[in-house]
Order: sequence, then C-alpha cells, then structure tokens
Amino acid sequence: MRSPFLAGAVVVITTAALAACGSSSGGGGEKAAATGPAASAGPVAGAPAQESASAPAGPRASHSSEPPKTPTDQLTPATGTFTKKQKKYLVDRVPKGMDPAAVLQTGQATCDRLTYLVKVDRDTAIGAVATGEIADAEPAVTHLCTQHKELVEQASRAYPDGTYKGARLRPGRYRDVAPTKNCGWEITGTNGRNLASGSTDDGKRTRITIPEAARAFTSTGCYAWLPEGDNG
Repeated sequence: MRSPFLAGAVVVITTAALAACGSSSGGGGEKAAATGPAASAGPVAGAPAQESASAPAGPRASHSSEPPKTPTDQLTPATGTFTKKQKKYLVDRVPKGMDPAAVLQTGQATCDRLTYLVKVDRDTAIGAVATGEIADAEPAVTHLCTQHKELVEQASRAYPDGTYKGARLRPGRYRDVAPTKNCGWEITGTNGRNLASGSTDDGKRTRITIPEAARAFTSTGCYAWLPEGDNG
C-alpha cells in the first residue's frame, strides 16, 4: 500500500484535472483531465519504461499499420493559432481527421501533472515518468514544459520494477520510491552468485549500491529506484 501522503496527492491531482477539464473552453490552450500519476502500487503493465532488460524485444508495428498523420501544414486549431513550440509538439502526433487541439491538450495535461507532482515530491514525479504512469512525458517536456528536462533525464536512468542485465545494468547508488510492504530486490554476479539482496515489510525507503561486479538486478514491489549522488 502507498503512504497516505501519496494517496492524498493522487486525490488532489485528480480533482485539479477534473476542474481544469470543466473550465476549459476549446482552442489550443485547453487542458485535458487525466488520472493522477503514482496511482497504483507499482508500474503500469506494458509501459515501455518497465520492460525487463532480459526479456526479448517484442515485434514492432510496421509503419503501414499506423494511422496516417495530419500533414504539418494542416496543423491548425479551429480558432486562434498554435505557438511554434506547440506546433513542433504536434508534428507526426495527430491522426488524420483528429482535432490537433485535442492532442495538444494531452501534452499540456502531462506538463500540468509533472509541475504539480514536482511541488509535492520530486522523487514521486521522477518515478511516475520512469514507470510510465505519466505517459509520453519526454515529447511534452521537450516542446511544452522544458523546465522539467532534468527530471525526464533522471527518469531515463531509473529502474522500475523488473530484471535488468547487460547494457541496462548501470553500477552506482540508488534509492527506491514509494515501496510497497512486499518490496524485494536482489543483485547477482557471475553464475548467479548473490551479491546483495533485501526486502521490507514496512514500506520504508531503502538505499542500495549496484557494484561493478553485478550481472543482474531484480526488483519487485519497490516501484522504482532512482540514481543518486554522482550516479544521478
């Protein structure tokens, strides 16, 4: 179970998002309602950031199976105009026949959620990006809310629950984010030799060090591990 603090943050975020949706009036400046980040006890199933490094890559959809996108010169709102940054965000993101303002709302809602979570708890915000609970954060931050660029960079070096080997395994110090009472982790070396492991039944946060000798790192129920110190 999450801490009451995080649960409260989710309620506030959801309420704020619904209020924003109710008060929007169309055009490129609208904000879409969305459920708050960090709302589950662990990563969202199927999120790209959560894929185990040891799992084989799944088949990718061919380009021909994707719906055609609206040409760049046709990315115009029903009223008003898009800013240069907004239009760059929309390039190759708007299915043909869809209102580009609706797609922009999604990106703006992502930025709003990041901004709020950073104020509440920065680690939670990073973890929500790393696990995929805040989806498509990178394009939104790249074009719409560049002040969160460092946050997304840190999330790219985090470890959501899963198993990591090879190039995905990076030695260094890490701290967990919002662990459940069933958080467990293990670091193994050559031939599967246990180098370090641990678990918690109280939901308290933990710090670990992944050594150079590590060959695999597995985490379950810990939500995400963030890099810290020189590793961050």
